[in-house]
Amino acid sequence: MSRVPTVRDGLGLDTAQVGILIFGLSTGSVIGLLLAAGLLNRLGARRAMLLSTTLSVTGLVFMGAGVSLIPSAPFVFTALAVFGIGMGSLDVMMNVEGAAAERAIGRTLMPLMHACFSLGTVVGALGGATASALHISVFWHLLVMAVLVLGTIVGAVQFLSAVTPTTEKTEAPHLTWRVRLRDSLAVWGDRKLLLIGLIVLGMTFAEGSANDWLALASVDGHGFSNTDGAIVFGVFVAAMTVGRVIGGPVLDRFGRVPVLRACAGVGIAGLVLFILAPNTPLVYVGTVLWGLGASLGFPVGMSAAADDTKNAAARVSAVAIIGYFAFLVGPPVLGLLGEAWGILNALYLILVLMVLAGLAAPAARPVSRRAW
Repeated sequence: MSRVPTVRDGLGLDTAQVGILIFGLSTGSVIGLLLAAGLLNRLGARRAMLLSTTLSVTGLVFMGAGVSLIPSAPFVFTALAVFGIGMGSLDVMMNVEGAAAERAIGRTLMPLMHACFSLGTVVGALGGATASALHISVFWHLLVMAVLVLGTIVGAVQFLSAVTPTTEKTEAPHLTWRVRLRDSLAVWGDRKLLLIGLIVLGMTFAEGSANDWLALASVDGHGFSNTDGAIVFGVFVAAMTVGRVIGGPVLDRFGRVPVLRACAGVGIAGLVLFILAPNTPLVYVGTVLWGLGASLGFPVGMSAAADDTKNAAARVSAVAIIGYFAFLVGPPVLGLLGEAWGILNALYLILVLMVLAGLAAPAARPVSRRAW
């Protein structure tokens, strides 16, 4: 995402076309979310995560080739879709495993786990800024990233159980796929789960819009260079990381509902400041507040979805699908609005969803009386 301006320039795209290109990533991610529960139950966490990672790094390499070696927007679109399938399915698997660990330990740990994700995006953003400053091609940049990611995951998954901790696997191995499908679809009738999905939708839209458009908005809206735009994105994900690192103790102290409401307020203030900032320092202040505000919505939503351990994978998948709807619709919508009225003005759309996320916060209240 830190190389979006370079990709835009290399393929000769306008803002609306960039939004359509990112739609490939969104589409693939939703497909991955739909496949995740079945892969997790059939293959177990270790093999399923390794398969998903392999898809992701394959898409990453092809993406770089489609920008630098054989410039082709349709090829990059397809590569983004393959990357998205791997990332979307891996997302559900990681959160199911993480929620199981959180329940077993009895403390709020999901934000810290997501902080590790955000720390990865900080490293990725700094790598992107460095690659941009050194004029390293997108292909070589992404190839190095793919090798590092695959090597890391191959080592990490060895510490996971070979089977998934979900109740579907251990308690009902005799059920047919039709019954499993019916049970998975039944979670969509849970009103509380849908409201949790609304929280995740608003916060994911705030986070995903920054991932997709922050670097470009800094370049086109505030006149930054491509390298400085990548640095702004790095500041955002650094703020996300800090919010998630401190989020666990804060949630244990004050509870999910007040913290989610506060996050919505901080995120809204930061977004408005970023859009209207008359100078560079205020752009960075707004970016920090935007990142802090968006930091806890997704991990708290995943924990809340998995509170009810029955059909945990299906519930996490359902909430993730709702959240990923922001990734699916957000890029092309913001791209079209940005082309018509400017990318900074298009970001006002995020405010509406963040307000709705704050209003839906009570749905995340834990089902038990435990502190976490």
